Amino acid sequence: MAGTDVARAQAEVKVAASGPARSPVRAGSGVRTVSVLGATGSVGENTLDLIGRNPAMFEIVALTANGNAAKLAELALRHRAEFAVVADERAYRELKERLAGSGIEAAAGPGALLEAALRPADCVMAGISGAAGLKPTLAAVSQGRRVALANKECLVCAGAMFMEAVRSAGTELIPVDSEHSAAFQALAGSDREAIERIVLTASGGPFRTWSLEQLADATPEQALAHPNWSMGPKISIDSATLMNKGLELIEAYHLFPVRPDQLEVVVHPQSIIHALVGYRDGSMLAQLAMPDMRTPIAASLAWPGRMDAPTRRIDLVELGALTFERPDEKRFRALTLAREAMNAGGTAPAVLSAANEVAVEAFLTRRLPFLHIAQLVAETLDMAGGRGLLSSAGDLNAVMAADAGARELALILLEERKLKERN
Repeated sequence: MAGTDVARAQAEVKVAASGPARSPVRAGSGVRTVSVLGATGSVGENTLDLIGRNPAMFEIVALTANGNAAKLAELALRHRAEFAVVADERAYRELKERLAGSGIEAAAGPGALLEAALRPADCVMAGISGAAGLKPTLAAVSQGRRVALANKECLVCAGAMFMEAVRSAGTELIPVDSEHSAAFQALAGSDREAIERIVLTASGGPFRTWSLEQLADATPEQALAHPNWSMGPKISIDSATLMNKGLELIEAYHLFPVRPDQLEVVVHPQSIIHALVGYRDGSMLAQLAMPDMRTPIAASLAWPGRMDAPTRRIDLVELGALTFERPDEKRFRALTLAREAMNAGGTAPAVLSAANEVAVEAFLTRRLPFLHIAQLVAETLDMAGGRGLLSSAGDLNAVMAADAGARELALILLEERKLKERN
């Protein structure tokens, strides 16, 4: 799709902010059924923590994990799930043994993962990270009910196609990332013509005040020490490079009816305001919460209502002041690269995301310096066109081919860099 066509498709998408919730509940019970894809990850565990604290509101249909059969079985038994799936078939035997006699159905493999996503449920929490989450999340979308979206790649790599699937199925899509959840809440009930801009906030990560000279020697341990959020290694490094904010810009472009030039990023070290929406009358609405993923997850489960969440409450007097800065894109080049990929459209964001995953893994394993994360991504993007990796992203096959090709190219460039260093 061309950029203008994407914008038109976005305008047609029926997101939950435009009206009341449409998800059905289990007949006569008032209980909402939920499946959690990626149950053993941070989003999945936080989701189940909230559901466990509100047992009268929810019932679990399906839980999935990649290969952690022990943890998945524990969660399935605790929450009385109907169906438990491990993507890694080698973990099936352990899962089946741990669930023996429980009445919980166990399965494994890619087909079973899709089956879990297709099991009728009022809400599917799409928490599988990476490109592996694309097909299961699309399957969940096809139900035409509610999908709580925590997978970045669905929008970064296949945004136009994914949102077209949402529109066609009439799915109620609610974002789970704290920034997109915040913008979603601030946009509720608003006409697209009234929106002037959307501002996503960034903490700035652990290196917000570091010079380029200091960044050149940054270690994985330092990059993983996020000042506000407790996150996994990949997203922690993305926060340190500001790539996470670049990816969130691409997501916001597809989620909300705005042009790229209506999206902004500001650095907000306290991580209390997660997004702001500016309107044509000069008003600006902000969503505030302490940095805890259970707040946006709770919003996605209960919307348009609210549910109890055991999160720390904001004390404005204790906070005293909230501060803001413009991001320094000379020190944090990843943000610029993401903007360029967003404007290019097609498979460029998929190439960006795949190359970044390779670069981050290389940094974490000490094969690539911190500042070279963005450099490797830039080099991959520069060479992608000549390798036939840039296209219109018209279908899932094109997206997956771009993803695989970009990973291969990034690994080649990484190896070439090593050879140069040795010589």
